Parts: sequence; structure tokens; C-alpha cells
Amino acid sequence: MGPVIEALFETPVIVDSLPDAAALNAGLLSAIRARRASHPAGVTRSNQLGWHSDIDMLDWGGAAARALVEHVVGVADEHSIDIVSPDAPRFAWLPEMWANISPRGASNQFHCHAGAFWSAVYYVDDGYAGSSDRRLGGELIIEDPRMPMLLMEGPDLRFRPRPDSTIAEPEQLFRPASGRLLMFPGWLRHGVKPYLGGRERVSIAINLTAFRRPA
Repeated sequence: MGPVIEALFETPVIVDSLPDAAALNAGLLSAIRARRASHPAGVTRSNQLGWHSDIDMLDWGGAAARALVEHVVGVADEHSIDIVSPDAPRFAWLPEMWANISPRGASNQFHCHAGAFWSAVYYVDDGYAGSSDRRLGGELIIEDPRMPMLLMEGPDLRFRPRPDSTIAEPEQLFRPASGRLLMFPGWLRHGVKPYLGGRERVSIAINLTAFRRPA
């Protein structure tokens, strides 16, 4: 019998598809376009080009925004546990939410969301118009939290994977798809490759901060 390899310190990245995404996305698009029309300057954070709304989308996003956050909170509840009180969690989630509209050439610098236990991105319109052409770019990049130490001693060395796995690279790419939700720890560094699609991409970001319920 050979050595046993245990997978330690795994980092969860949740990939989910929302039911009835088409109807939800229509409501989200309407609210986002109205907000951009009334606040065309937006704000600048990690976004390079494109429009970034304020973080108060729950106040102006209507029923569709509330439905999306309710789904995200449900996923967070399913994949989090209060180890002191697992059957009656003492914590709840405080969400903040904003929209991004990305034209051709837009990208996002690497960043993390300080203070958020979970972060999420939801793709209202991936902008690909059904194309599978990888040259259109725009993938979400998630960086191994052990960087840059992973590559400092041996840039061309990797840990040998299990028989049913592929070699783990220090950056993982996730291609957007309309109706798809991605969730990951807020401390995980991530960015977006330059998007080269022919029409605007519309996405929504959500942070969930944990707070202690009143006794």
C-alpha cells in the first residue's frame, strides 16, 4: 500500500446556476440600466473602464435584486457552519451589492474584499452572445492564496496531482455564463482578464459580512 495523501486547507469556490434566470435577469437589467442613466459617472474601484455602481443596489434594485441576495444568503447558509452552535447559528449576513457594466477592453485589477466572509459574482449577461471563442477573454481569475510563495523556490515545479486530478496552477480561470453565480471567501484575491466581447457585459457583485445576532 502506497502513501496516503490528505487534502488539507481547501478553499471553497461555489459554482451555481440560478433557476428562472431569464426572468430574474430581465428585472436586474432594467434596474441597472435605469441606475446608470441617473448616475452615469459611477465609481472607480478595481474596475478598469466600464461602469461600477454604488454599493447600495439593494435599495434601488427592486424585487429582482432582493431575490438574488436571498439566493446568495441561502447558499452561504448551506456552506457555512457555526462550530459552537451548529443547529442554531448565532450569526447572520449583512449584504452589500453593486452592478458592473463592462464594455470591450474592460478588466478588473487583482483585489480582495476585506471584511466579507463570502463574496459573490453573478452574471446577468456574459456578453458572449453564445460564442465559445476563448479569445473573447473576460474570465474571472482566482489566485492561489499561497502566492507568491508557491513560485519563489521553483517557478517550474508543481505538486503532483492525484490520479483523477489535473495539475493545480497558481491561477484558476472561470469563464462567465449568463445566469451563473460564483461564490468564494472574501479574502481570496481575484481579478478579471480584459474582456473582448462585442457587446456590454453586465454582472453583479455581492459581499456578505457576518454579524452576531442579538442575544
